[in-house]
Amino acid sequence: MKRQVKFSYLLAILMATSPALAQNSNLNDASKTNTQTLGTLEFVRTRCSTDGRNVYTQWQGSVYAFVPQEKQRKLFNIIEMNVARCLQDRQGQWFLTSRELNFYLDPQTNQVLNYWQNPWTKEVVPVVHVANNPVQHDIGGEYLVFVNGENVTFSLNIPLTYPNVLANESKFQEYSSQPLYQAGEFFKFTVPKRYVTDSSTTTVPLVASTWMRLGPWLPWMKMKDRSGQLVYSATTRKFLDFEELSPTLRHVIQARLPLYQEAPHCFLATSNVTSWTYFRQHFNDYLEGAQFPVAEQSDPPCKEDSVVKQ
Repeated sequence: MKRQVKFSYLLAILMATSPALAQNSNLNDASKTNTQTLGTLEFVRTRCSTDGRNVYTQWQGSVYAFVPQEKQRKLFNIIEMNVARCLQDRQGQWFLTSRELNFYLDPQTNQVLNYWQNPWTKEVVPVVHVANNPVQHDIGGEYLVFVNGENVTFSLNIPLTYPNVLANESKFQEYSSQPLYQAGEFFKFTVPKRYVTDSSTTTVPLVASTWMRLGPWLPWMKMKDRSGQLVYSATTRKFLDFEELSPTLRHVIQARLPLYQEAPHCFLATSNVTSWTYFRQHFNDYLEGAQFPVAEQSDPPCKEDSVVKQ
């Protein structure tokens, strides 16, 4: 089966000028001097590392509700992490394997929310924090970058439209009934070009990035067919040491989710997890008011052809 791309975490990253990076000939004259492409290895060392080590990324930001003809409303602060590993399979194909957590925080106290009162329906519902394990995709090809002096910026715009996995089951009609899942993810990553073009560098240490997301109400919010959407806005940072994670994230990982201390060591033989598939999987836990994310103990097996080259 072809590997499924989890675009919600193409936290990738890019950039630079070097003899190997050719200008895009399809662009107009005004932009040619500022636009170039980079290859797979540049992407790998910027997004993660060419030596297969764990690479951590942390997001912090806010989530806003946009409802037609209503004033925009800030619903949550968010804090998120991803731990990733870039590896090559036996055919030499690069791939990324990772897992990620995201917590919804009270916008005033910045405390993790276990329950949330819906301001439109007044119902109190359990908060299903994000626990996407795994998030995986192949890496390859060329990536367009914008050169600005000593820095390079990659802009990644990802529209998402596909069948809603909850739409055909009657028990989810109050949670997510639309036949299509429609969203968009928008990334910008800026790095010093001297690191991306240095073939002796295994990983780019300095990555300044932003993430925006436009998406539907989350299933656990129980918004039925109410009009509106969510807008996420966050900044991110990359590092190599688990101890650099926020204490909020470290505490829950060490206490309840030790799998998230490291990325998988191979491409796992399972589909990517999203908030929608996770909600379907743990719907009974949600109805019982469980604390999320629920504990995880082990990974599924490796995909056979993802054995790492030595």
